Order: sequence, then structure tokens, then C-alpha cells
Amino acid sequence: MARKRSINTDTVDGLVDGMPPAFGGTLRMSRHLQGMTMAQLALKVGCSESLISKIECDRVLPSLQLLHRLVQALGTNIASLMTGAGDKDGVIARAGERPVLVVTPSGRGRGLKLESLSIDRALMQANIHIIAPGGGSNGAIQHEGEEVGYVLQGVVEMTIGERRFRLGVGDSFYFRSDHPHAYVNVGQEEARILWVNSPATF
Repeated sequence: MARKRSINTDTVDGLVDGMPPAFGGTLRMSRHLQGMTMAQLALKVGCSESLISKIECDRVLPSLQLLHRLVQALGTNIASLMTGAGDKDGVIARAGERPVLVVTPSGRGRGLKLESLSIDRALMQANIHIIAPGGGSNGAIQHEGEEVGYVLQGVVEMTIGERRFRLGVGDSFYFRSDHPHAYVNVGQEEARILWVNSPATF
């Protein structure tokens, strides 16, 4: 039986309890390309060097907020971690074949997954955010660009700047990405949001 370990939920949302998300190697490669040590990256994003090591080895899952800080520090984006979408012409991505990035494990009831709809991500990035009850962004995020979204399922609470909104199926949103924004699934069922960022800075 695996030994339980305590987790600082301000920086990481849980241990991988199934197959690893397998993006740690991509993060490590990005860090090497930047000529940055784990200690330097940890200092830039505000976490421990030990945590960087565990993320790169796919031993823990970062929160969406921490993951965003990591890719910003490395000069890349979350979309770069999601490969394999699309046919040989880069036009069609079939249902069940699109890459899914697991950000938090659903076993703790706060799971978050990003299913990539984007094939060519030069100008925009599109995902379906799949959010377990109680799950969400785990804090506010800011970056370059603009965002638009449409709630496909469930009920979410969004905070944009100082304003808070409750959104249900059929509701949509649009805002500039440099406004601090956060979200949480406040319903009793899984929530799904079709979410598009432009440019692909997220």
C-alpha cells in the first residue's frame, strides 16, 4: 500500500494516482533549452527546487496556476505540452483521439483536464476545460491576449478582475487575458467549457 504524503495545495494539487500526464519531460527539455537550472526556475516561479524535480519526473501534478507560471518562465505555453492532435494534414482531430492534459487528479474531487481542440496553434489555442466538482484554476491567472468561452455543461463561478459571475449551460464570456481571471466548478456535476485563447500564450 502506498504511503500517504501531505500536499501543499497552494503549489500542487495532488499525486498522480494513475498514468502520469507525461509532460514533465517536455518541461525539462524547455528548461534545458533556456539554459536554466532547476534552482533558477524554482526561484522564478516561487516554488521549491524539489517540487520542480518531482514535476519533471511526473511524480506530482502542478496546479493550473503553477503550470502557467512555469511555461511563462520558460518562454512557452501550455499548448506546447499537448501534442498528437489532428490528421496528417493537420485539419481534423477525431473524438477520442485528441490529447488531454491532466492538470489535477480527479481522485481528490478537484480534478481538471484540458482537452486540446487546436491543431495549428500559431494564432489561437482552443481547449475543452473539464472540471470536476470543486475543481478549477486554483487561483487567478494573467497573460497576454483575449479569451472567449461557452459553458457546455455544469455550473461555474468565474472571477474576472474584481467581478464575479455564475455561469450555466449556454452562457458565454469574453475578456482580455491581462485581467486576472479564475474559475471554479460550483455545481454537483462535471463542468465543461469550450475555451479559446488568442494568441496561443496560455
